Amino acid sequence: MSENEWVIGDHFGLAVPADRASLEAGGTAWLNRALQACGSLETGELVERLLDLRAFEGGGTGAKAALTIRCTGPLGARTKELFVKFSRNFEDPLRDVARQHMEPEVRFALLSRAPGFPITVPRCEFADFHSESGTGILITERLPFGRDGVEPHYRKCADQEVPNAREHYATLVAALARLAGSHKGGRLPVALSCEFPFDAAAAAARDRLPYTQRQLTNRIERYRVFAREFPAMLPEEIRNDDFIDLLLAGAVLFLTHEGKWKQILFGEPDFVALCHWNANVDNAWFWRDHAGELTCGLLDWGSVGQMHLGMSLWGCLSGADWWIWRDHLDELLQLFLDVFVQSGGPNIPFSSLKLHFQLYVAMMGLRWLLDAPPLIRREIGDLGACKGPLDARFTASETARVQLKMLTNFLSFWRDQNLSDVLCRALGLNTSPDRP
Repeated sequence: MSENEWVIGDHFGLAVPADRASLEAGGTAWLNRALQACGSLETGELVERLLDLRAFEGGGTGAKAALTIRCTGPLGARTKELFVKFSRNFEDPLRDVARQHMEPEVRFALLSRAPGFPITVPRCEFADFHSESGTGILITERLPFGRDGVEPHYRKCADQEVPNAREHYATLVAALARLAGSHKGGRLPVALSCEFPFDAAAAAARDRLPYTQRQLTNRIERYRVFAREFPAMLPEEIRNDDFIDLLLAGAVLFLTHEGKWKQILFGEPDFVALCHWNANVDNAWFWRDHAGELTCGLLDWGSVGQMHLGMSLWGCLSGADWWIWRDHLDELLQLFLDVFVQSGGPNIPFSSLKLHFQLYVAMMGLRWLLDAPPLIRREIGDLGACKGPLDARFTASETARVQLKMLTNFLSFWRDQNLSDVLCRALGLNTSPDRP
């Protein structure tokens, strides 16, 4: 597909613009058809003018735009500040490969318009997707970060910028629990069960550890070299040889018994629900209600679907400072359970949720984070000159900052929780590496 082409959306049967130029060419005529089809205009209201349409720089895969329109109707005129997200990115072929990620996000955005939806999400003005080409568009309200009582936008893995981070993560965890509990309790639109199916076998296969024992060993030895070469980047507890030796032995245990611990993770339906897979602070906005309580909404719902609760919790906490994990993890897990049950979810024992979370963190860390050292080296050429994780070169590079923070959390959690021993107890194995 080339720029300025249109496709017919699967949901409304309307032409869908593939990029900003196409949207601008469609103008108010297309906006009126689209917003009326989605029920986003009041009776008798029309889009009178397209006031502004400009590129919006931000993370993610597809291209984005800021759109401002003027509407007129029986109740007078109003201006709408909107955010437009396209699935396609014609300027970056590598990002365009991920265009299918928007398909479930579009379905979720349309369903979120249902009355009584249990959490706050950006108000959907229009959304549609063409499955065959992977071309889609999502138009939502534009969030007023830093004004009208809304806190500034926070960057991922930069909690030094977040006031009272524990309160913010508790608010995120509670929102996740409300959505997951509402889904498990049958309190969401019936269409959700059809729109977001879950295949446990496919999920287990998708999240397999993609290494042979030799490849796994090589990656951990590569981390050992990284830790020796750049000691200022990592806490001493996770860069000494004793810990790395035990990490290697434990990682081999996880690889050897992968089928058994995945039966625990993916064999219990109570631990699977509709949720957000990456609800870190950068994918949320925060404000205080009339009583002064911190409240949040969640955005960026790409790849939304039913998932393991451990995945949702890992996605939320993976970018938090380590002290959140060390000092508040049990408190946050209990909060999740309390809100989950109050919202209609089954009464899962705390010990079971914690075990599933521990196993999920081990899986995600072994699968995704052992390649962090070369990614960090590639991002920061003069890494040896950095004084620590808060060095300006790290705070300026999202890739390096995120990879280092998540790697540090994963390894610190492995050591703090002795995940090798957790695995052995869960599977009834006789021996495990000792704690350093």
